[in-house]
Amino acid sequence: MARIYDNIETKFTEGLQGIITNVGVKRVDFCVGYFNLRGWNIVVDQVDTITGDFVYEDDKRIFRKCRLLIGMHQPSDELIRQLYTEQQLPDANYVSQCKLAIAHDFRRQLQLGFPTKQDEFTLRRLSAQMKDEKVCVKLYLREPLHAKLYLAHRPDDNFNKIQAIMGSSNLTYSGLTKQGELNAEFGDSDSAEKLASWFDDRWEDKFCLDITKELIEIIDNSWAGDKEIPPYYIYLKTAYHLSEEARSGIKEFSIPTEFRGALFDFQQTAVKIAARHLNNEKRGGAMIGDVVGLGKTITACAIAKMYENTFGSNTLIICPANLQDMWEKYRKQYDMKADIMSMSKPIDVDNARYYKLIIVDESHNLRNSQGIRYRNIRDLIQKQDCKVLLLTATPYNKQYKDLSSQLRLFIDDDMDLGIRPEAYIRAIGGERKFAEKHEDFIRSIKAFERSECQEDWQELMKLFLIRRTRTFIKENYAKTDPKNKRKYLEFKDGHKSYFPDRIPKAVKFNTVEGDQYSRLYSKEMIDFMESLKLPRYGLTHYLDEKKAEAASKYESNLIDNLSRAGAQMMGFCKSTFFKRIDSSGYAFLLTLYRHILRNAVYIYAIDNKLKLPVSDENTFPEDFLEDADINDANADSENSQEFFSNSNLLTIPKDMKAYMEKAETYYNGLIGKNNVQWIDSKYFKRTLKQGLKKDCEQLLAMINLCEAWNPQTDQKLNELEKLLSNTHKDEKVVVFTQYSDTANYIYKQLEKRGIKNIEKVTGATKNSTSIVERFSPISNKADIEKENELRILIATDVLSEGQNLQDAHIIVNYDLPWAIIRLIQRAGRVDRIDQSSEKIYCYSFFPADEVEKIISLRTRLNERINENAGIVGSDEVFFEGNEQNLRDMYNEKSGSLDGDDDDVDVDLGSFAYQIWKNATDANPKLKNIIPAIPNIAYSTKAATNISENGVITYARTYNDFDVLTWYNSEGDIVSQSQNRILQAMACTINEPCLPAQENHLALVEKAVKSIKNENTNVGGILGSRFSTKRKIYELLNHYYEQPLTLFNTQEKKELLKFAIDQIYNNPLLENSKFILGRMMRTGNTHDDIVDTVIEMYENANLCRVDEDKTKHKDPVIICSMGLKA
Repeated sequence: MARIYDNIETKFTEGLQGIITNVGVKRVDFCVGYFNLRGWNIVVDQVDTITGDFVYEDDKRIFRKCRLLIGMHQPSDELIRQLYTEQQLPDANYVSQCKLAIAHDFRRQLQLGFPTKQDEFTLRRLSAQMKDEKVCVKLYLREPLHAKLYLAHRPDDNFNKIQAIMGSSNLTYSGLTKQGELNAEFGDSDSAEKLASWFDDRWEDKFCLDITKELIEIIDNSWAGDKEIPPYYIYLKTAYHLSEEARSGIKEFSIPTEFRGALFDFQQTAVKIAARHLNNEKRGGAMIGDVVGLGKTITACAIAKMYENTFGSNTLIICPANLQDMWEKYRKQYDMKADIMSMSKPIDVDNARYYKLIIVDESHNLRNSQGIRYRNIRDLIQKQDCKVLLLTATPYNKQYKDLSSQLRLFIDDDMDLGIRPEAYIRAIGGERKFAEKHEDFIRSIKAFERSECQEDWQELMKLFLIRRTRTFIKENYAKTDPKNKRKYLEFKDGHKSYFPDRIPKAVKFNTVEGDQYSRLYSKEMIDFMESLKLPRYGLTHYLDEKKAEAASKYESNLIDNLSRAGAQMMGFCKSTFFKRIDSSGYAFLLTLYRHILRNAVYIYAIDNKLKLPVSDENTFPEDFLEDADINDANADSENSQEFFSNSNLLTIPKDMKAYMEKAETYYNGLIGKNNVQWIDSKYFKRTLKQGLKKDCEQLLAMINLCEAWNPQTDQKLNELEKLLSNTHKDEKVVVFTQYSDTANYIYKQLEKRGIKNIEKVTGATKNSTSIVERFSPISNKADIEKENELRILIATDVLSEGQNLQDAHIIVNYDLPWAIIRLIQRAGRVDRIDQSSEKIYCYSFFPADEVEKIISLRTRLNERINENAGIVGSDEVFFEGNEQNLRDMYNEKSGSLDGDDDDVDVDLGSFAYQIWKNATDANPKLKNIIPAIPNIAYSTKAATNISENGVITYARTYNDFDVLTWYNSEGDIVSQSQNRILQAMACTINEPCLPAQENHLALVEKAVKSIKNENTNVGGILGSRFSTKRKIYELLNHYYEQPLTLFNTQEKKELLKFAIDQIYNNPLLENSKFILGRMMRTGNTHDDIVDTVIEMYENANLCRVDEDKTKHKDPVIICSMGLKA
């Protein structure tokens, strides 16, 4: 009677192992439908015990131990079957190619699932058994063969020469052990002989291919092979895959002819990578974010020319007003079909011509997505449906949202980016937690805005950003002069452009107790500043809510806006007081004067029952951190020079009466302005006027404390004069300041002191380009007579963007911006390609021996401003560790102005590509070696210290998100920062391969499982009880339960049910969320809301329906690297 193996009562494994190890068994034959290489572990030990025997195959006597016949293999077998004919076979080479194609599926097997030590051991044993001719594997291709037959031959047994098991179990792990099966063991010799004959017929069929050698090669060249893989190869494999986008762009695109001699290699690389980003239909834009001085403008011109040549289209260049002339020169030089528009000039969106490409220069100026000019430019881009190239040396200032605001110029809220903020999702507990917490589509720009994780933004920006630093260019593209060891770039004509060193210098001016400077920095002055209530920026605190109920819709919206903008402006205003003290006493006194005057205007309006002006300064200025000079230009029309008397002292009125006399004139001057909105003073309490008067008293006390400002005893100005007249009397110098008031003051005073060849540029300057050309004619290729050249240029930070000033090598920071990046940008105006000087001198002014006092005052102000949540605008993050920056500059520490010039600041794609390029340039053979390394491959290198012990795993999710995870030996996360991990993996070709840690593959499995576990099904998550999605869902459900009526028909209910289900299982589109949320807030009827929902559903405008069938696929393991101390 046959014995049954069903994996329930009796395991098939036991039966199979039993017949193999039976006494007298010399060889075995297996015929299976499917064969999983890793499933061999069930019989690997038993096969080794078989002694072998001779069999006849095609009339030849061959020694065999184990024959394995596979019958249900799918790929490419139809191709081979068609090649065979009854008369002849195809040539051997072609058959060999087809066998390799079939073997590809087995190679794929080894790249699926998690690698284990047991799998590695089994596969190496299987390879050895095939090499020793213990195992021979053939593929049966005449027709699909689903039979499962296992034969054990015992030729010396006269009663039962063959044992046979036949049934449903394949030679796979599930078939042998896991799933229910039905197999029977046949003991009678007649049945077994017939089954053996059946096997032999198929084994010898001419449609049966021997793939043993191919399987040996597959295993030996897989992660399970016993060849050591150098750690350097794993490092390069990681760089190779991370640089995939960059490599593709460099292959696909060519540089326009007219730019091939004009661009350095690193610039050509940027052109090609950016073109690749732009050419991706799913993205719509790119950002070139190289640091200052690396030629972003000419790079963008080459991209524009590429588009022009390819599509015959025009380009629109949107830039700050002061850069229009510069762009015009480039347009003419390269004969570009381009229009140039000022960023601040309104664009007629409806009547604008069509552009295939829009370039936005200095795009960081568009960080405020609520600004008028931002919305204008975004509307144009949406209307044009064009590609967008952003140029900026400072992609983000203080927060990652700076980046997303720029990307949102061409990315819609609901656009599927193809990637998710994985680090943030992990941090909050997975995809389900994200859905509970946020209503955002998980692969949208809004989802990324939830994240503060650096690796999320690095992964996002890898899709759009090309950013290299000076250090990166020096290390990877520059040559070294053998004589002086300096790094340089070489032009096509052989001309060399050396990289200068930035030398920080401190100018220390003396102050005396009780003098005008010491009074500015006194404790009494700081106390005055902190005590100001600034009621004009906190109007909602004085709102009479009962009277405000009668406000019109327009006025209600204005009140809401005041609440948001006012809170931000209060923090900004208080910081501005101190910043202008840092700038000059002159600028500070003017600020006090203007605040008193504006308060007086409000008092005048309240006394006369007039409307109050807002949006003059109450609207959060778009450029308040980017250019304080612009602030001044927008805010003030009065001529500050009127305060200088014949004695050359700056005198500010100290009597409130003088301000009230000016208030009416100033108020009437505001009436015709476009940027001013008005709100009736009747909506505010009487305490508003009291608060205004109280602040005026404080401000007047501050003026009294300062007294008149005397330029002759201005020690800071005197030191500047010495610097320009003595230290650098014959050299070109750029003097930077944040404020146009200070620039005007310095310029006038230095002119009065007899300094020649001096000019100033502020936000109000109309001819800034011609002034720049007179100051730096060589770098701007301007034909300027020697006597017309300028030696000294006083400038606000309007010149810290986009201008070539490298005829000079000396800059002076007359005041110190609180963000170190501004100082670095200023240095970048002269530290540019083709700078001839070996050194860039960066002077900064400090009160002598009082740097710690400045730090203390800044810290105190920072703490006070941040005491109340929401006071400081989101961009105004004070100090950012500038204590040490200030000390370093004060002590003239080398490198203190190199700033973000390191590898971490380079975009990951460029960084990885350069690793790959440098390696393959040194050894071209690596171009073939590295791509051939199979996925899941691993190696181990020495760690620098024991704390680094662990395993780095590189995996790629189903939607091509690259995840690098570093676990320590105990299984705790060390890092998921791609930059840090790539640097930890760094090694040379000489790095020795160490034995792997015992738990290496277990840590790889843990890393991949952690990724996989986050990709759970989030259908049915409605979010918090306050979410629009939940509120709408509950409203619709309640409506659906209502009985049928004349209007609530069965057809309508059926459509509503479909809409409810869609809302339950998918995120709302941003536009539908906005519309439905507004309808609920404004009290629309349920009937109206339901009708709107149904209309949205029918028009496919309701939800983001994710139909991605691959979303639950396992991550692919690219490789892993062990670190072992």
